[in-house]
Amino acid sequence: MTATNSRRLDSEQLPPVRFAFDRHTWKEIAHLLSNLPAAILGFVYVVFMVAVGSGLAVTVIGLPLLAAGLLGARQLGKLERARARALLGVRVEEPSPLAVRRDGNLLSRLWMSLKDPVGWRTVLYEFIRLPWGVLTFSLVMPSLFVLWPVLPYIARGLTNADRAMVRGLLSPSDELERRIAELESDRGVVVDTAAADLRRIERDLHDGAQARLVALAMGLGLAKEKLLEDPDAAAVMVGEAHGEVKLALQELRDLARGIHPAVLTDRGLDAALSSIASRCTAPVKVNVDLTERPAQAIEGIAYFTVSELLQNISKHARARSASVEVWRSADRLLIQVHDDGQGGASLDAGTGMAGLADRLGAVDGLFVLDSPVGGPTTVTAELPWRDRG
Repeated sequence: MTATNSRRLDSEQLPPVRFAFDRHTWKEIAHLLSNLPAAILGFVYVVFMVAVGSGLAVTVIGLPLLAAGLLGARQLGKLERARARALLGVRVEEPSPLAVRRDGNLLSRLWMSLKDPVGWRTVLYEFIRLPWGVLTFSLVMPSLFVLWPVLPYIARGLTNADRAMVRGLLSPSDELERRIAELESDRGVVVDTAAADLRRIERDLHDGAQARLVALAMGLGLAKEKLLEDPDAAAVMVGEAHGEVKLALQELRDLARGIHPAVLTDRGLDAALSSIASRCTAPVKVNVDLTERPAQAIEGIAYFTVSELLQNISKHARARSASVEVWRSADRLLIQVHDDGQGGASLDAGTGMAGLADRLGAVDGLFVLDSPVGGPTTVTAELPWRDRG
């Protein structure tokens, strides 16, 4: 249910104003009378927090104290939402948790806390509440004895203003705030993924081509020493070194293909996916229905997604056949990889499938896995198109 629908239901569920003092009217009166003590506590807290934090900003502890005060203001906002929910029937969603980069240092975390919009909106709310609390208390308290017949109307009018303040200052900032939190989390995923890829490339270079080139250099050194003493043995060693060079070149080509294959850059997804499909242990039918190419970054993600899925088929699926389909729907690139293997794949944390889901989520994509035990397995991936520029 959207926030708009929720607000509409809140107003529709409120009973009409009547002279009878039903439970809804008494709750509204209780809210108005509790405004003053709640406002005094909130006002004293935020004034003290802002004054102390700002006054000590020139020292080491000033800004951390202000940041801690904003975190406390978040809790005040939570209490006010609970009070409005219990007495006024106002149900607003809780704001997203404070978005802090997982890889950030102390200064970046402090800065994120200091510019927290939820905390500052709560501070503004508490500043406004003191004069409003004095006004509502001074109007309602005498009305309990003097204006008893029209008190339900007064209570409804004043609490409608309370509802507007709660929704305006204590509710989430629609989708923007939630999206910011998601993007902060996704950025952490991207950073982790990039670091993992760099470690993989370093490991492949160290254990593969680098080790082979070291052995090649040693072999050529020995062949040089034997060149005059035993030309035949030197010729054999040079022949072996020639074979090592070919293997090293192949490993470097495979590594370069793993970073970004030339066939993808030159000929697009159709040719690139056909190339990796030919290396799968099961026959793979590839169907790419695209009249133009997506953005280069999206094209690369699509390629590596299919590549990892086909590697999983080769290693784990025991499939007799597989298929890859790629097409465009509006502004989205859709990918579906199917195999008739044993199934049982999952999105549990730490699996390759979970890593793929995280990577696609980081670019506003979707990853859906259907893999019952016994098979078949179907993976559907969706990516933003983003016109090639």
